[in-house]
Amino acid sequence: MNFGGKVALITGATSGIGEVTATLLARHGAHVLVSGRDQQRGNRVVETIRAAGGSADFLSAALVDAQGCRALAAAASEIAGRVDILINNAAVGTFGRTEKIAETDFDYCYAVNVKAPFYLVGALAPAMAARGDGVIVNVSTMVASFGTAGSAVYASSKAALNHLTKCWAAEYGPRGVRVNAVAPGPTLTDNAVAQFGEDGLAQMMSHAPARRAAAPHEIASAIAFLASDEARFVHGAILPADGGRSAS
Repeated sequence: MNFGGKVALITGATSGIGEVTATLLARHGAHVLVSGRDQQRGNRVVETIRAAGGSADFLSAALVDAQGCRALAAAASEIAGRVDILINNAAVGTFGRTEKIAETDFDYCYAVNVKAPFYLVGALAPAMAARGDGVIVNVSTMVASFGTAGSAVYASSKAALNHLTKCWAAEYGPRGVRVNAVAPGPTLTDNAVAQFGEDGLAQMMSHAPARRAAAPHEIASAIAFLASDEARFVHGAILPADGGRSAS
């Protein structure tokens, strides 16, 4: 993969899958715009990338409304001139029994997982289309494709993102913008381990062919593939990176 000369904006890039994706794309030549809420963590990611010889900048953003998304898009365009690759990775996991979910938690999950990608694409895809070139990769989840107790809010928000992926592929694909999504299975990020434990993540995959949770770099590699020219004939796909769980 070669991302030389490309500018990639990655949301939720201060930790976990987003951070690993940022370092991977930078290693292959991209100028990475690391976006997140935590300035200290963002600076750490940028410093790591620069120390390895890569190019990166941090952009602070709280992606909960259209205004914040448009501000991030404007800042990205100002600092780098353009955005060639948008990776919608930032997400909120809201879990629990349906009758126990507070309205504020429901709204926040949908704001980050659905509204933010929607308005970021609206802010950045038209310029990509005008140039006739661009890539958008959305980070979804395996549970968007099948039912699981306790994940109604999170899973349905990601199912919406999956359908947006297909709609955007139809809308922007004819003008040179590829839009796809990766649907990870349980992944050994710090947040996931803190929430479910390593044993809990392994249990989720106990009947999957892989029989284990993913390492973050395995998901990042799938994202990078879809963002690369190696996937230039792939449009509107939801790529399962779930160890076979959704197929078993």
